[in-house]
Amino acid sequence: MGILAMIIVGAAAGLFATRLMGVEAGLVPTVAVGVLGAVAGGLVLRALVAVAGLMAGFVGAVLGAMLLIWLWQQYGPRR
Repeated sequence: MGILAMIIVGAAAGLFATRLMGVEAGLVPTVAVGVLGAVAGGLVLRALVAVAGLMAGFVGAVLGAMLLIWLWQQYGPRR
């Protein structure tokens, strides 16, 4: 997946993941979580499942973003 496509998919995945997990975050953290999740989840999913394509990348991006949100909630700074 190209870098621009990964940013777009990551932004969508971050938005989707934050809404699924009920997290209120600004635009920049949402996109950042989504892009990082897209990288992490996309690589892991593609390594585990030999399925190429945008849908596999999007599913991996959402799962990766949800994992990062969960880790942030568990180990991030307390309010």
